[in-house]
Order: sequence, then structure tokens, then C-alpha cells
Amino acid sequence: MSAPHTADVVVVGSGIVGLGAAYAAVRRGLRVIVIDRTDGPVGATIRNFGHLCIGAQHGAARRYADASRELWLRLARDAGFWLRESGTLVAARHADELAVLEEAARDGGIRMLDADELLHLAPLRAGGLLGGAHIEPDLQTDPRTAAGAIVRHLAALGVEFRFRTAVTSIGDRADASTRVETTRGALDAGAVVIAVNHDIDQLLPEVAERGGVVRCTLDMMRVAVTVRHPLSAPLLTGWSLARYGRFAESPSAASLRERLHAERPDLAALDLNQMYTQLPDGTMIVGDSHATATAPVPFQPEAAFAAFLAEAEALFEMPAPRVLERWQGVYAKGPQDFLIERVDEGTLVLAATTGIGMTTGLGLAEENLAAAFGWAPALEGTS
Repeated sequence: MSAPHTADVVVVGSGIVGLGAAYAAVRRGLRVIVIDRTDGPVGATIRNFGHLCIGAQHGAARRYADASRELWLRLARDAGFWLRESGTLVAARHADELAVLEEAARDGGIRMLDADELLHLAPLRAGGLLGGAHIEPDLQTDPRTAAGAIVRHLAALGVEFRFRTAVTSIGDRADASTRVETTRGALDAGAVVIAVNHDIDQLLPEVAERGGVVRCTLDMMRVAVTVRHPLSAPLLTGWSLARYGRFAESPSAASLRERLHAERPDLAALDLNQMYTQLPDGTMIVGDSHATATAPVPFQPEAAFAAFLAEAEALFEMPAPRVLERWQGVYAKGPQDFLIERVDEGTLVLAATTGIGMTTGLGLAEENLAAAFGWAPALEGTS
């Protein structure tokens, strides 16, 4: 039997957190191998809005989001994928939505807009629009192209990717390295990062159970639209304000949430986050609903998609959108924002467990790998 391959760091999972871990390691001059059972990023990292919602976070999530912002900008420049410093728009159609925005704006990074300013930036219907805000630090990318570009860039930096390869077990060895058994042979590593998102319950079920990690499924769609001018940034609504940490915990958020649920129990039952992003080709991503279970059913309710279209037509000044694609996303959900667990001396488990992986994942990996394994700052001049 041949000797197992060796690496300084083995990363299990090629989603955004796994890519962030590989990026953190290779920038420190380490030999990195990324293992994924699929043939590329196909999960939550590509099934999202491409919205990097930095300014709507607080606490540790904001710290990771701020770190991620710098890493996204660096990667977009070096890997050559589309990213814009767009900020995020918020449309307010009720006084309680304005109140939530005004409370958050006191802490900076959010600029309040009157209705005319917002109409100049987003092709909305004027009727009922009171104003809104611009969340300044936020970014937007195309998740379908960004992930693949990052993989190619990391490979050019020396990261080895082993796709269509499943990990079957992980354990310490007597020489202080960690053995990773895979369907294509064994690997020994100085450090192992497990970044498999909701599939943590398949690889390390006891970690998932301790962390209360289950799956959240969401329904989304991409539509062709005809609008008077493009959407200049991702657009959030009152339903979004009831979700994101910086807004959802403000004093005015409780009354906002109560009103939304009383007026539209049908949308509340979908756990709606009514938001929109427009891609470079002009199509619009619309969504999304949420349902939580240990093993969610794959069947998507048409009521969710009908609601998405109806709400879009009510919000934007445009003819009925034409549906191009529908899909189901899945991400890890838990009682805390993040799952961070040191399984043993050489193995670290990382996951964003509130659906903000694209926003926080790069910073989550950078900060926690450096802390767990005692890494010095990244080498100057590395990409």
C-alpha cells in the first residue's frame, strides 16, 4: 500500500467557508488540499442572491462581515470576477419601517433616503413609498460565477482540489497529525478544517446534535424583467428588516414584525425575506421563503413562487416578470449565528448557521483558523 499524501491543511468542503479556509492557509505559504464530494461548489454558495449584506450585521457577524469585505474585494481583483461596491437599498412603505431604519442609521454606515432619491436608484412604484435607506458598506456579486473563479484562482496559487471525493472518517494519529480517510485514499494533515455546512450531521453527527444544527430550505427564482432603469443595488424591504440582526433587534422592530404578520399571515407562514438583486445580464433574483427541518422535503410549494411574483409586481413599476428558473437552496441553521468547534487538537469545524455565509464566511475562516492554529498574519504580497 502506498504512503498517504500529506498536506499542511486539508479543507473538507468547497463552499465559501471552505474556500475562505483554503485562501487563509495558502496566503500563509501552507500546502492546502480541498476535498469535496461534488465536482465543484454547487450548494448554498451558488444558490443565493449574491448579496454581501455587511452593514445589516452586528456583533461577531459584523466583525466577520467586515473582514470578509476586504477579502471579497481582494479576490474579485485577483480572480477577475464581477463584484460591485453597490451598497444595499431598503424600501420603506410604512412608518414603522422608517423608524427601524432611522434607529439603525444612528450608528453610522446607513444613509436615509427620501422617496424621490430612492426612485432614482430603484425602478419602484411611487405609490405608498415613504422613503428608505442606503446601507453603504454592502457588496454584490454573481454567486454563479464568483465561486468558480475563486476555485480557479486558488488552484493557480497552489491549492489542490480533489473533487468527487468523499471523506469517510477523521482521526488523530500518534505523530500529532490528523488522518483523513477518503474514497480515494488517506491523507495526513497538520490541520483539518471541516466546512461542509448542513452536511455536518453526516460527517460528525455528534457535533451537529450538540450545536443544534438542522437544515433550512429556501425557495428562489430568477426572472426576466422590463424596468425603466436597472436596480442600482440589492433591494431589501420591511420583511428583510425583521430578519437581519442590526435591524431585527432594534426597539421598533417588534411592532414592525407584529404588523407584517397581522397584515400578511400568508407571507409570514412562508417566513418571507422579500428582497431582490439584479445580475449583470439584467435578470433579477427574487425570493425567498424559509422552512426548517432535520430532513426537509424537496417539494417546493407553488404558493411561495406565486407570492414572490405578486409582491414583485406590487413593488416595482414593470410588467409581469417572466420566470426563467426556480430552485431550492439549503443551508445550516442553528440557535447561534455560527458553529465553531475544535473537535480535537488538529480539527476545526466551521459553519455559518443563519444564512449569512456569503456575507461572513471568508472572515469567519480567516479569523478562526488563525486563532485555532496559532497562525501569523498572512504573508505580504500574497494574493
